[in-house]
Amino acid sequence: MRAAFLLLLVPALALAEPATVVRATDLKQSPATDAATLAPLAESARVQALERKGGWTRVKTEAGAEGWVRMLTLRYAGAGEAQSGDSGIVQLLNVARSGTSGTQVTTGVRGLDAELLANARPNAAELDKLQGYAAPKEAAVQFAERGPLQAQRVEYPKDAE
Repeated sequence: MRAAFLLLLVPALALAEPATVVRATDLKQSPATDAATLAPLAESARVQALERKGGWTRVKTEAGAEGWVRMLTLRYAGAGEAQSGDSGIVQLLNVARSGTSGTQVTTGVRGLDAELLANARPNAAELDKLQGYAAPKEAAVQFAERGPLQAQRVEYPKDAE
């Protein structure tokens, strides 16, 4: 029985991938911005990436704490790093293949399908909340005048017929 349990654990352990936190962030209890913060994670903290869910990754810290961080706060080990024994030529080819940092990032997002669009309903409370973030025109003009910003006229696309 114990051997069967261990065999079930092996695939889960194989999924763990070493990663580094690229900027300070919070370790969250669940994959949501408003979830409880379990601990702060410093820039360059080493973690094991365990699972992905939407734009979030479940990680385990070196101290053993598990929680969720935003997917884009992680750099995975080995991305663009020279392997031991790589010659200068191989390192040069690695940079040419993936840029000066050697890091490649791909982000996927689930799209909206026809059913979701057909069943969409406005959320008046969220719209009111969003409108509360808008700056008054006077404040925007004052901000632009303080910086090197110049007014430009933007032609909006015509509606498709």
